[in-house]
Amino acid sequence: MIKSFFKGLALVLLLLHLSCKSNKSQAPAPVKTSGIDSTDKFPRISDEELLNLVQKQTFKYFYDFAHPISGLARERNTSGDVVTTGGSGFGVMALVVAVDRGFISRADGLLRMQKIVAFLKNKAVTFHGAFPHWLNGATGAVQPFSEQDNGADLVETSFLMEGLLTARQYFNGNTADETNLRADINTLWGAVEWDWFRQNGQNALYWHWSPDKNWAINLKIQGWNEGLIAYVLAASSPTHSIPKIVYDQGWAQNGAMRNGSTFYDVKLPMGPALGGPLFFSHYSFMGINPNGLSDAYANYQEQNKAQALINNKYCIANPKGYKGYSADCWGLTASDINNGYTASSPTNDVGVIAPTAAISSLPYTPDESMRALRFFYYKLGDKLWGAYGFYDAFNLTTGWVSNSYLAIDQGPIIVMIENYRSQLLWKLFMSCPEIKTGMRNLGFTGPSL
Repeated sequence: MIKSFFKGLALVLLLLHLSCKSNKSQAPAPVKTSGIDSTDKFPRISDEELLNLVQKQTFKYFYDFAHPISGLARERNTSGDVVTTGGSGFGVMALVVAVDRGFISRADGLLRMQKIVAFLKNKAVTFHGAFPHWLNGATGAVQPFSEQDNGADLVETSFLMEGLLTARQYFNGNTADETNLRADINTLWGAVEWDWFRQNGQNALYWHWSPDKNWAINLKIQGWNEGLIAYVLAASSPTHSIPKIVYDQGWAQNGAMRNGSTFYDVKLPMGPALGGPLFFSHYSFMGINPNGLSDAYANYQEQNKAQALINNKYCIANPKGYKGYSADCWGLTASDINNGYTASSPTNDVGVIAPTAAISSLPYTPDESMRALRFFYYKLGDKLWGAYGFYDAFNLTTGWVSNSYLAIDQGPIIVMIENYRSQLLWKLFMSCPEIKTGMRNLGFTGPSL
């Protein structure tokens, strides 16, 4: 299981690396260097005020910096017309938070949602109902992620649908505008041919399909990683659903995704040694509520808490001796690094901390995550805090601080802070009747079902 996981992860990272090298608009932004001192860089405010501030500032990435024609989220702050489908799903969930928190009005939120959904419905290219990883935000054409990844990306489509279904549940008014918005979202949702991505009826879902390379990438979506949401949505589809055997054999590999080992005195139910990058416990669980959620393979509340705690304890132990790693400064996940990008984890630690990692783990490790958030803002804020919230990543050993923002890192900050504060997105997504039915059919049980 571990070998197959790393093979899949390595392929995804290779594709991303090659794409970033070949597409100048996607290259990491210029960097700046800095030291660190222990003085507060901003006046102290209450934790509630700080959470509000971080959510509101980060939301500007998805609202002020959204693509002007499509309203979708740019892949990163240097992307020009290139927008990300998965990151836009996160941005839609952030939009719901912004309306609910009063950062923007419901009317303005609805207008933005209408722009996004109309573009997705009328302009964006799809393949068997699934969207590509990247689109041109002006034309809706595919922006290839790599030579072979120039068609459907089922996982990115899943992140987009996770957001759209959440918005469908939120904009529940009886006006013609909200009624039509829900209908358009249902059209997009029903068009995804999840069962077709079994690649000729296999008991697994496949990540990519290309209109000229077909199944050349040939990568199964199998656990444990960020892909759980694809199987939940596929089982929940009102038009193209999958049976439980596809989940059991494809995603869970008949239980091979279990771990059960103990790291830093924390037992890890599933996944690779030491838990892997923290986005595993974020992306699918922006909508799926893990609290009290179980199936034949794990208790997901225990899984996500364990992964975050192991990540925290690893950084405190700091076996590689990087500068700054501590209970105040922790969090390894996929992010920019100096002159590149990698999925940082305790088994792939290059000295780079990404604020999204600890902050987006607030629902699982509230004390540890809040401690890190305070440190990032008060102690590093003069270098790390910018127009759209925290910059993507930093390395205190070398003094490198990224100037970049990535949609897939900014979105979870807003959404998971809100799930920590009010469970808003969890409540909305889990209120979808199709999701309840689909998850029950896969064998899930829990208070949200």
